[in-house]
Amino acid sequence: MQQKVVLITGASSGIGFEAAQMLAQRGHRVYAAARSLERMEPLRAHGVQPMRMDLTDEASLREGVQRVLDAEGHIDTLVNNAGYGYFGAVEHVSMTEARRQLEVNLFGLARLCQLVLPHMREMGGGRIVNVSSVAGKAVLYFGGWYHVSKFAVEALSDAMRVELRPFGIDVVLIEPGGIRTSWGIIAAEHLAQSAAGTAYEGPALREADNLRWAYSSQLLSNPTAVARTIARAVGARRPRTRYLVGFAAGTIVRLHALLPDRWWDALMRQGGRRSLRGLMRRG
Repeated sequence: MQQKVVLITGASSGIGFEAAQMLAQRGHRVYAAARSLERMEPLRAHGVQPMRMDLTDEASLREGVQRVLDAEGHIDTLVNNAGYGYFGAVEHVSMTEARRQLEVNLFGLARLCQLVLPHMREMGGGRIVNVSSVAGKAVLYFGGWYHVSKFAVEALSDAMRVELRPFGIDVVLIEPGGIRTSWGIIAAEHLAQSAAGTAYEGPALREADNLRWAYSSQLLSNPTAVARTIARAVGARRPRTRYLVGFAAGTIVRLHALLPDRWWDALMRQGGRRSLRGLMRRG
C-alpha cells in the first residue's frame, strides 16, 4: 500500500482513535487531531502524531493544517471524523446549542476542506473522507438538530464530489449505523437535560433510557468495524462514494426508503428497545 499523509479529526476516542491507530499500522503517516492531547498520547506508540485542534476555532484549524504541511509538505487524505450528537425536541434545544452542533459537525468539517483543498489541487490529487452516519439518511426520535447536521454533511459531500473530480480529488462518505461508543450515552444525557420540565419530558426520558440501554448493550457494532472501513477508503485505488457499515446501517436505509413516512414515524415513536430488536431481526 502506498504511504499517505493523513490528517484525521476526532481522534481522542472511539472511531477516530481506532482509525488513527489502524492507519498508522498500515504504513501511513498519521496526524491525529482533537481538543484533548492527553487522551491521544497512547497513539504515539503506533507512530501517530497527536495535535490539538478545535473545530470551532479558525486559528486552531489553520495552525493544525500548517503544522502538517510544514512537516510533510503535503496532505494526501483528510478524514473528517469529529462530531457529537445533541438530542432534544427542536422546540427546546437552544439556538446557541443548535448553532454549535452545526459549527462542529458541519462548518468545522467544511472549513478544514477549504484549507486543505488548494494544496491537494496543487499536487494533482487527494482524498477527503467524511464520516457521516445513517443519521444523514433517516431521522430518529428527538435527534432533530443532529440529523440536520448529518443530512448537510451528505449534501456537502455530494456537492464536493462533483466539483473536485476534475482535479483528481475523491470525496468519500462513511455512513455508520449503531456503533458501541460513548456517543449514545452523551446524546442521552443531552436529551434528558433539554427535555426537563417541558411538554416532551415523558417520551424524551423514555427515549434517553432507550439510548443508554442500546449503547450499553452488545447489540451494536465495535468501533473497529468503522475504523477498518475508513482505512479501506483511504487505501483504495478507486474508493466507493459511500460505505455503509455497522449495526442495522443497511436495514435502516432500506426501511426508510421503503416505508411510508407515517409508518417510519410510528416505528420511531415505539421506543428504542422495540425498534432496535425489530431492526436486528430484519437485518
